[in-house]
Amino acid sequence: MWWMYALLSALFASLTAIFAKKGLVGVNSDLATAIRTVIILFLSWAIVLFKGNISSIQILSKQNWIFLILSGVATGLSWIFYFRAMQIGKLSQVATVDKLSLALTIMLSIIFLGETLTLKTAVGAGLIIAGSFVLIL
Repeated sequence: MWWMYALLSALFASLTAIFAKKGLVGVNSDLATAIRTVIILFLSWAIVLFKGNISSIQILSKQNWIFLILSGVATGLSWIFYFRAMQIGKLSQVATVDKLSLALTIMLSIIFLGETLTLKTAVGAGLIIAGSFVLIL
């Protein structure tokens, strides 16, 4: 079932990039990121409230809070840089190079989470890295 959510994530990430590129015309990329973030804020809280998950906030540990805050900071910085790159570059190149995050995530998951690297995963990460460098050069 996880792969269905992953495919939906990929679809909406793609639409996000297309819609953002169109929305960035003549707009400061930081302002565009801030507007997008407000929409996400309202949508996320609406889903939490609609599904009745607000009570779960009480069980968050200090570690949960620290890593969720760090994740939020990383997300914000990622969006700021992504929007600026989209504004000045071709979306097809920017989005592809941005997917280097996949290979980086594989490497970091091995280092920090102790996940194992399979041959299939290593080959896939290598192809992502190679493809990104082809587009950069």
